[in-house]
Amino acid sequence: MASLRRAPGDLYAEASLRHVGDLEISEEATLLELKAQAMTLSPSSDFVIPSPAFLRAWTLESKSPSRLLRINLQRLKEYKLGRKTEICLEPLQKEENLGPHDVVLRTQLRVPGKRAYGPHVDLVWDTARGWTTSSLRQCIAHSCSLPVEKIEIAKYFPEKFEWLPVSSWNQQITKRKKKKKQDNLQGAPYYLKDGDTIGIKNLLVEDDEDFGTARDDLGKAAQRQLALGKQKSQEALRVQGSDVCSRAKTPGRPRAPEASLSIHVGSFR
Repeated sequence: MASLRRAPGDLYAEASLRHVGDLEISEEATLLELKAQAMTLSPSSDFVIPSPAFLRAWTLESKSPSRLLRINLQRLKEYKLGRKTEICLEPLQKEENLGPHDVVLRTQLRVPGKRAYGPHVDLVWDTARGWTTSSLRQCIAHSCSLPVEKIEIAKYFPEKFEWLPVSSWNQQITKRKKKKKQDNLQGAPYYLKDGDTIGIKNLLVEDDEDFGTARDDLGKAAQRQLALGKQKSQEALRVQGSDVCSRAKTPGRPRAPEASLSIHVGSFR
């Protein structure tokens, strides 16, 4: 059984999810059949979906899109979804048939002279030849109709309100193994995956190194205030704990010195 949700508008950031119903379907069914059955659950005039090919499916974790289910003809059992999996369906403007090596990224072109970005545009990146910096830059440059040497790109980490530039790769050789370090954006420090946001800067009109926005500044300031508040709370708890320990170890009233006693036994005969 899958619980299906539909996400209108901006899917990846602050998505508005609407529950459209529960669906029981065989594990032998394909992803395309799942999409087709989902279209019958809750018809709405808000969404005109011509066919299942106009839907993109994600698994949900913590109420956010997580893993992209990309191959329409693949059977559900091969995705290893499990029972009661929540799935988010994203309406698309055009048909989509993703292959096993296609990665969906959210790209945003920076507005020249402003610390802001234009509307996001989905980019389908074919990683068949590898998750390399060069391949990604060429794909983005082609989509923007710009020379590859005239763009700079950065991945956005929303939980930190930070942009990490995806610089041209310099091969490094370790001293011990003498092996070239692989150019793979799936690994550290980028950990690139489906749904990630990539900021694009046009160097023909803007050449500074700043990728941030005013919203990022506010987010970082709020995080600093939160961290400061936690630090003060922890310090107060430590002071309170030390006071309790001090009182527990404080000796009580000192005992008076013992007096010597002389005991006499009388005769009462």
